[in-house]
Amino acid sequence: MENNKVAIVTGASGGIGRSVAIQLAQDGFAVVVHYSGNAETAEKAVAEIESDRGRAVAVQADVSSVADVERLFQETLDKFGAINVVVHCAGIMPLTRIADGDVEAFDKVIATNLRGTFLILAQAAQHLSSGGRIIALSSSVIAKALPTYGPYIASKAGVEGLVHVLANELRGRNITVNAIAPGPVATDLFLKGKTDTEIEQLSKIPPLERLGQAEDIAPVVSFLAGDRGSWINAQVVRVNGGFA
Repeated sequence: MENNKVAIVTGASGGIGRSVAIQLAQDGFAVVVHYSGNAETAEKAVAEIESDRGRAVAVQADVSSVADVERLFQETLDKFGAINVVVHCAGIMPLTRIADGDVEAFDKVIATNLRGTFLILAQAAQHLSSGGRIIALSSSVIAKALPTYGPYIASKAGVEGLVHVLANELRGRNITVNAIAPGPVATDLFLKGKTDTEIEQLSKIPPLERLGQAEDIAPVVSFLAGDRGSWINAQVVRVNGGFA
C-alpha cells in the first residue's frame, strides 16, 4: 500500500524496532532502519523490506550523540525528502541494584535511553510537518518497581515526561506525540542476563500468562502512525497483556 510517507525507526536492527520497521514498510512507508552497532542485522531488515517491494535504507547513529542524531535526520531528508513519522525504539537495559552505586551503568542508561530520546524528539519536532507522528518507547515495568531496574525505570519515566511536554509544545502544529509502554517482550534486550526461572516468573505476571512478542507491539505503532490514530495525543499506551 503506497502512501509516499517516510518513517524513521530507531533501534530497528532487532527486537521491537525491527518488527516496527517491517510493519510500517508494509503500511507503505519508506523506512529508515536506524542501528547503532550491528550493520549486518540492519541490512538484513532492509533486505526483508525490499524483498516485499518496500523501500528502506539503513543508517548508523549513536542516539546519545548530537552530531549523529542530526546526521540521521539529514540523511533521511537527503534520501527521501521528508519525514512524517519517527518511532524511537533504541534503548539499553543493564540491570543493577541502586545500592551497588554503579554510576557508570546508570550514566550509560541515561545517555542512551533518556538523552537519546531528548535528541531524537528534538530533531523530530524540528523536521516533522503537519500531520506528523512521534512515538517513543517507554516500559510498563515502571509500575512494578522491580529490583535492579532502577536506572532503566528512571530513564523510561523521563521518556514519558518528555512525551507529555513535547505534545504541549507542539500545540497548533497537528503533530501527535505518544509513548508505547510494552510489558515483558521476548527480545534479546529483555532476555539477556535472566535465568530461565526468572523469565518463567515474569511471563506469568500478565493475566494472559505469556511474554509479549515484538509482533504484538508493531500493530499498535502502526495504528498510532496512521490516519486512524490522529486523535490520540500525549498518551502512554500500555501494551502489556495486563502486566500492570
